[in-house]
This record gives sequence, structure tokens and C-alpha cells, in this order.
Amino acid sequence: MAFIDEYQFDAKAGKGGDGVVRWLHMKGKEFGGPAGGDGGKGADVYIRAVRDVALLSKYRSKNEFVAENGGDGAAKKMKGKNGDDMYIDLPIGSLVTNTDTYETFELIEEGQMHLVLAGGEGGLGNDRFKSSRNVCPEESTPGQVGQEGHFTVELRLIADIGLVGMPNAGKSSLLNVLTKAEAKIGAYPFTTLEPNLGVLYGRVIADIPGLIEGASEGKGAGHKFLRHVSRTRMLVHCVSCEHENVNEAYETIRRELEAHGDGLSEKDEMILLTKTDMCEEEEVKAKKDALAGYGKRVEEVTVLDDMAVKRIGEIMIRG
Repeated sequence: MAFIDEYQFDAKAGKGGDGVVRWLHMKGKEFGGPAGGDGGKGADVYIRAVRDVALLSKYRSKNEFVAENGGDGAAKKMKGKNGDDMYIDLPIGSLVTNTDTYETFELIEEGQMHLVLAGGEGGLGNDRFKSSRNVCPEESTPGQVGQEGHFTVELRLIADIGLVGMPNAGKSSLLNVLTKAEAKIGAYPFTTLEPNLGVLYGRVIADIPGLIEGASEGKGAGHKFLRHVSRTRMLVHCVSCEHENVNEAYETIRRELEAHGDGLSEKDEMILLTKTDMCEEEEVKAKKDALAGYGKRVEEVTVLDDMAVKRIGEIMIRG
């Protein structure tokens, strides 16, 4: 099932039930007075955060939600049933916008809920209109219409560690050996089409699709995923040893992170020189020294060395 991080839907809260005109019939009395009950309240619509990053994919063929209407009033002053509130589950990390009102709602904790549409109030039955001057009211009011709106959902992954870097920087391979995520990999300089997630000792690691120069301006596929990086606690900036100029590769991604804003450039960051098995030992050392000039922690790894991978995993978990 494909990962989806953008979704649109229409929703409508329930209409309030109608108030009714009814009369009380009592034994031995021809007329017992007004007894029409009020209508029940229409159902409210809530959004609710759940721990399922693939949930939007399950809504692929559903983009309309209609909440339950309130029941009409009844005789003997009985109120109609309130509509059962509707809960639309969305993944943790969702930013939801009502495009009609421009209200925004963030879901950042499991179980968090927001009321997004209010159901209509129930109408009044004729019992409500009786008075000393109007003992036989024929009046009642209809239930109010519930709110409705159009919503957009933008999922921003909440991960502990985000792997960033140029296409073909070895992020997917590293995620695979660290967490057994089985991300698709290939020896080609094209960005992954969707972020891959894995869990290492309870920490969520996200392989953010490769970026290209100009991504923050909308170029390439990677620009769509910059927002996912904004929610991560720590960045692991992967730079392939295969790059002739590792500084240029590093700075290209840094420029995109800084241009995007959202505090990306201020996050804790470790530079990881990957694919070191492709270079001679002296070349690896020279490239590590070149990257050390940025004042960040610099480590090296090859996925062919189990001990090196384990060590990097422990460093990432400690932060």
C-alpha cells in the first residue's frame, strides 16, 4: 500500500432533530395541553490522532464523512435522541486545515482530539411555547443545520531521527540494516518516492527521500518531504564517500534545509560518511577531516561492517 501524506475530505455535522406539535391525552380529559418534545442535537465531528502513519492510504476511496442527525421530538414531551458524535481518525503528525474558515488543527499526541464541526441544535416542541396567553400553541421549530466544511490534511512525520542526504547517499541501506525496514534500494541517483520508517530500540527512524538542489523551491520530488524533517528530534546527514567533493554534497542539502526554514537548520545533526567500503582508507580519513570543518560530529559507516553499523545505531539512540 502506497504511503500518502496529503489528503482532502468533506465533512458534515448532523442536523438537529425537529421539534414537534403534540397534545397530551389524559383519561377523563378531552384536552391535556401541549406535549410536543424537542428535537435531539445533531452529532459533532471530531478529528482524533492515532498511531498509524499509513492510515491516509486506507482513506484513498473515502473523502466524505456525514455525521448522524438528531432524532425528532415525540409526544409526552419526549426529546429526540442526540446523534452519536463522529470521530475521524488521522495519523499523529497531521496538520488539518478547514479551507472554509482557515482554522488549523495539529495532532501531535496519540488520542488527541479536536472538535472541527458542531452539530445543529434540536428544534423546540410546542410544549416550549405554552404561556398564560397561549395555552394551545401550535408552534414548533425545525432543527438547525450542522456545520460542514472542506478539509486538507498534511502529514508531517514525527520521528526521533531523520536520515537526510543527496539521492543515493545510502540512507535506505542503512535503515535496512539498522531496523530491518526492507526499504527498496538501488544503485541509481534518484530519490526514494516515499519515506520509509523503521524502529530501533523504540526510536522511530525516518529515511527522508533524497533532496536535490532547489528542493525548497519545489524542484524534484524531495521538496514534498522537507516538512517531515521538521518534526524529527535529530538529523543524521548522510554523505556518500563516493562523492568526489563531500563538502559540496553536504552544503547542497544544508542550503535546502536553511531555505525551507521551520527550524530545520538548528536541529541536532550528525554527519555520517557512508559507503566507506568504496574508498581507500586514506581517502576516507581525508573526507572525514574535510567534513569535520563544520563543527559537527562526524562518523563513518559501511553497511558491510556489522560492528560499525551497531556502533552507529548506538550513537544515534544516545543522540
